[in-house]
Amino acid sequence: MPRQPAPHAAAPHAHPPHTAPDPQAQARLARAAEAAQARQAAGRQTPAPAPAPAAPGPAAQAHAPAHPRAHDPAGHAPAAQAPSPYPQGPATPDSRPVVDKDLAAAGRKPRRGEPLATRALRAVRRTVSSSAAREVAETTRTAETLQQPVTTGRQIAVTSIRGGAGKSTVAALLGLTYAHYRQDPVLLVEADPALGSLPLRLGAETLRWTTGDVAGIVEPQMSLLDVTGYLVQLPDNAWLLPGSQGRIGAMLDTRAYERVMVALRRYFGVTVVDCETLPAEVARVALSAAQARVLTTPATLEGIASTHAVLQWMQGLPRHIIAGTVVVLTELVPHTGLDLDEATRKLAATGASVQVLPYDRHLAAGGPIRTELLAHPTRQAATRLAAEVFQLSQKRH
Repeated sequence: MPRQPAPHAAAPHAHPPHTAPDPQAQARLARAAEAAQARQAAGRQTPAPAPAPAAPGPAAQAHAPAHPRAHDPAGHAPAAQAPSPYPQGPATPDSRPVVDKDLAAAGRKPRRGEPLATRALRAVRRTVSSSAAREVAETTRTAETLQQPVTTGRQIAVTSIRGGAGKSTVAALLGLTYAHYRQDPVLLVEADPALGSLPLRLGAETLRWTTGDVAGIVEPQMSLLDVTGYLVQLPDNAWLLPGSQGRIGAMLDTRAYERVMVALRRYFGVTVVDCETLPAEVARVALSAAQARVLTTPATLEGIASTHAVLQWMQGLPRHIIAGTVVVLTELVPHTGLDLDEATRKLAATGASVQVLPYDRHLAAGGPIRTELLAHPTRQAATRLAAEVFQLSQKRH
């Protein structure tokens, strides 16, 4: 049965992503890497036994293959060996930190999304008005939407026209929200290998396998236990597949992306993809293949004008493309100087849905997102956005 949210929960309250990962999870990732080497060595010797978990939790561990018989005492020719059930993937990459320790020391203590006075004023208003009951009712309806079962995995692509539009931030908020409310596993894929910030926003500390690596490893016969051995574990049954290890020049081609997405779709109820900025080829492929699309843009006059041009272009594509698109206006400063109501009306006239992600001091400071520090309006906006995008994804199979 799906989890029912607490009456007072207005948005995800995942465990702080910035905390140190579970040592058992790190050990399982290391064992999975060793297993990949063992499978590669076993390809010409003897099939690797089926992987088995070493401890509770969704990670894979494979037994080392037995040494082949060097000589048959009876003089018979050795019997033909069956091929390995797993592909001979790339060599095990080294684990690399998401942020260098010296650079991480420059970060300050995370701030709350809104000042203390604002939080206190809201608490007073809740005690003297009936808004609390309405808020609980709205939260319950939203949670029921987010917890709807799926017959096949839903894929949601998040992109933007330019950098700095809050694309990775919105992708992280969506993934954390789905992971909080849903019972099935949730996957976040970074399809932006050119120094993307999704791992940092999700609080990952180290990276090993990337989207390009997994494209050459994943096979239909693998179980969820095998697959998660190549992923980064996040709180609330969420998993991350990074696009790179932070190296300049990392590439991801469309064939590798399509292979990964088709292979992983059956393991996860919802997959959120942090794409490259448009008009990159992988981003266009991701948008056309996803069941729902999110287009982020800064709440500025330049951002609105550019986004309106893109939406007009999308009107020439099959109808479901723009009908399944949500534009998110991200407020990057406290006062944008933009008429948001007029901007929303103009963009919505193209057939896309429009939502606003309000300014939040915690998000604006960068670094790992801690949902308990988000401003109340930000949590509400993120939950509403996740619910609407999920509903749109359910309308296309």
